[in-house]
This record gives sequence, structure tokens and C-alpha cells, in this order.
Amino acid sequence: MKVDTDRFLADLHALRRFGQFRSGVHRPTFSPQDMEARQWFVSRLREEGLEAGIDGIGNILGRNPKPGPHLLAGSHLESQNEAGWLDGALGCVAALHLAASGLPVDVAVFADEEGHYGSFIGSRSFTGILEEKEIDGLSNRYHGKPLRDALREAGLEGRPRVQVERDRYRAFLEMHIEQGRQLEGQGLGIGVVTGIVAIWQWKITIEGQQNHAGTTTMAERRDAGLTAVRLLAMIDEEFPRHCAERTVWTAGRIALSPGAPSIIPGGAEILFQYRDVDIEVLRRLEAVLRRCVAESNRRERCPAVLEAMSLSTPAVSDPALQDALADAAEALAPGRWQRMPSGAGHDAQYLARVMPAAMMFVPSINGISHHWTEDTSEEDLALGMRVMAEGARRILA
Repeated sequence: MKVDTDRFLADLHALRRFGQFRSGVHRPTFSPQDMEARQWFVSRLREEGLEAGIDGIGNILGRNPKPGPHLLAGSHLESQNEAGWLDGALGCVAALHLAASGLPVDVAVFADEEGHYGSFIGSRSFTGILEEKEIDGLSNRYHGKPLRDALREAGLEGRPRVQVERDRYRAFLEMHIEQGRQLEGQGLGIGVVTGIVAIWQWKITIEGQQNHAGTTTMAERRDAGLTAVRLLAMIDEEFPRHCAERTVWTAGRIALSPGAPSIIPGGAEILFQYRDVDIEVLRRLEAVLRRCVAESNRRERCPAVLEAMSLSTPAVSDPALQDALADAAEALAPGRWQRMPSGAGHDAQYLARVMPAAMMFVPSINGISHHWTEDTSEEDLALGMRVMAEGARRILA
């Protein structure tokens, strides 16, 4: 078994042509560029002897005719808008070349990991937790097109949705760029992922009193905007006392109503999230968040209401798979690897619900991702491919 890294790199660059945008790609889910990339990928799978096709949600499954036990490997092909050429695509091409090297690997390409139409609809469909009624209600978050219309325009309407054969697979593997600076900053080439963080998303709604900005005295005001600012400052002061080393939190959206310069805001809405791989840390921060909201309501004239939007579960990588990838990394890049959590969500977190799963990272130059300047050196890409192949060989041994 030998992986051809030159062909691996050539396929990565060939895939880059579909939806090329500056040095990156613009390949939104089910766009013509995305569907062209999927058709090209199916043809490459067939060239390598796999049985491949696109199902009714846009997933690609390439079945390897080699006798088992089999591994499943893959990622996603679509991109964020005007984004990078490696996010997702790297894991798909790596899976293709695991199979091309002679290993009994099936290749999976999951639709819409980037969430143009919904949350991980491809991997959730494949693992059996996406219902038809949810598909009926989904639409594109940028331009509003219903998912059903997009599937019809892409020629996928009426096709069955393929679901995982659990007994066929020993494990799932996904290779990805780090999307951060930990590896590059330490001069490392490989990250063995210990787990994928959960994202706990909250909505905080604050009720004030809309009024004239010039004639309402400061003593009379019920300013929802200032209450929101003070509440967020309190949260940012308290969280560092209770978080873990890699916990992050973000107020990604703050909307004031009516949002005019000469009107005191009568309402504020905050979308707030925090991420960690440890469920106990997540629960601890929930308690802190609730205490902050309660304290704000004690101090302020504008009441705040906290509502949970989504509370996902961390996905811990299988220890035996981690060890196999770590041993492969030490064999091929001694001293140039580390174990690390993933701060972003990935399809692997849903595959981990139905089979052992693990991920491996390669460095991102300057830590950039979800932008067209996203890049990784060819040396690091080739090393990652070799380590992934060696890790897969050890898992199957």
C-alpha cells in the first residue's frame, strides 16, 4: 500500500477549478459550481474502481469493492461564500486517495456541512436523523430559496437518500485543515483531534422603552442598548473565571430596535454562543450566564430574557483511532505533531454517533479559513496524506 501524493495534490488543484474565486473558491451548496464539482468527483471515484453516485440530499457515496473490513472517510465539497479551497475538499480528496492506494475505504461526501440550507443536512441524512418534514421547512439562509426547490433544480428530486450501513464499517476518518494557528505557531505538521467542541447558542432579548433621544432625560431612560452592553461586559468579566483553556465565546449578533441614531433603543437582541469539548465546562458556563442575566435584571430597568437556541453535544474522538493516527504521525513526523481539540464543527461529529470516528488536522497558513486566502503548504498537505494513509493501515491491521 503506497499513497501517491503527487496525484493527491493534482486532484486537489483540479477540484479548485470549480467555482474558483481569486485564490479560493465560491461554491455554495447546490449551486452550478457545486454540482459540477460533485459530478467530477463521482467520475474520479469511478476511475478508481468505486461504485459511486449522488443521492437525494446531494451526498456522494463511493463503495469500494474490496473485501472488508472497511473504513469510511470523507468530508464535504461545498464552500462558504468567497472562501477557501481546502476546507472540506481536502478531506474528500484524501479519502479518494486512501481508496486509490489500495485500502478498503469507502468515500463519503456530505452535502451542506457549511449550512447554507441547514445544519449538517448531509451527514444527518446519512446517519438517519434528518426527517422529510425538516427538509420541507428548510431554505437558504442567504437568499431564501426553499431546499426542495434547490434539490429539484440540481436534478436530485426523487432520488433516495442513502443511509449508513453500520455493520460495514470499522470506523470513520476525516482529514481537515486546522482553521487556526496552533500547529503553525508551534512548527508542527499534524494535529490528532481529541474531540469536536459543542456549540451552545443562546438568545438574549432585552425590553426597554423606545423614546426620543433628545428630550428624554438620562434619569427617565430605559435604554435596551446600554443594558445589552453592560450585560455583555459582565459576561466577559465572569467567563474567564470559570472557563477551560480552550473555551471561546462570541456575541455574534447584537440588534437594536428600531436602530435609529435619534431614538433610544426600545429592544435589543443578542445571539451569544460559547464552545468547549467538555460537557461539564459547558454546564458550568450556563450557570454563569444565567447568574449574569439574573444580576442584570436586579440592576437594570430593562428586563432580559435568556432562551436556549441550540445545545449540542461534544463528540469525543475514539481513543484507539487517536492512538493509531498518533503512532502514524510519530513514525512519519517524529516530534512534529500534537493532540488537540477541534474548535469548529465537522461532519465527523455526526458519524461519531453511529461508529468510532476520528479526525486529523494539517496546519493553516496564518490560521486563515472561510476566506479566499485560506491555504496550506504542499509539503504539509502531502505529509498529512501520508500520515492519514499510515493511520488507516494501522486501524485496518
